[in-house]
Amino acid sequence: MKHILSIQSHVVYGYAGNKSATFPMQLLGVDVWALNTVQFSNHTQYGKWTGMVIPKEQIGEIVRGIDEINALAECDAVLSGYIGSAEQVAEIVKAFEQVKARNPKAVYLCDPVMGHPDKGCIVADGVKEGLINLAMAKADIITPNLVELRELSGLAVENFEQAIEAVKVLLTKGPKKVLVKHLSRVGKNADQFEMLLANEDGIWHISRPLHAFPKEPVGVGDLTAGIFLANVLNGKSDIDAFEHTANAVNDVMEITHQSGRYELQTIAAREVILVPKSHYQAVKIA
Repeated sequence: MKHILSIQSHVVYGYAGNKSATFPMQLLGVDVWALNTVQFSNHTQYGKWTGMVIPKEQIGEIVRGIDEINALAECDAVLSGYIGSAEQVAEIVKAFEQVKARNPKAVYLCDPVMGHPDKGCIVADGVKEGLINLAMAKADIITPNLVELRELSGLAVENFEQAIEAVKVLLTKGPKKVLVKHLSRVGKNADQFEMLLANEDGIWHISRPLHAFPKEPVGVGDLTAGIFLANVLNGKSDIDAFEHTANAVNDVMEITHQSGRYELQTIAAREVILVPKSHYQAVKIA
């Protein structure tokens, strides 16, 4: 069994951060060590929430405690997502370095959540800069959306061709794999949900249906990053992991859409996370 130290947000109500990613990764047979960067009543896109950012010292303390019982060597990967303060970025990088010292084969997936003010996703000042200047260089896998792809690459990315160039830029900055979770308005097809995967062997593109929600569910990126990492740790090839991720997330979205609920219906979708009904395939484009 593989083990992931998942350092991201926690919401008591609903699904985002660790609440969105942990259960699907467990379904796929991965042991998840959830370490929360914040604990909120609900995700921030409701426009109001209660709770607190976890002190940055807690991250190091928790990792030290795991190390003191000689368990850190069992950790196969660190996953970071929503970060509550700029100071936490350095603590997460340090945590990965500690894991790497105990298990040289461990990998780091950075889901570079930078916020989206138009959607009500709020992150603290300095987090974006920390992700760009500290975390990206340490990451083996990075999973940006379109907004984050622009910030990380420093490119405008206004069309599909520019998205390809931006992905190539990220591969020169440290990560060995780049998974673009959503191309949004710069994809090939406006009526499709499109993703990219890049590694040293090339770049692949996949399209799946774009489900029309009155209000887009939150936590989809967390779900995507978690499933992809679990698949990679379980020994799937990058392309198989990419396709399974896209199809599983599509089926979760379809079930959520059918439910009429705002929050992701990951529990109702547990069977299709394991064995997706969808069979969309990746196409190599570069």
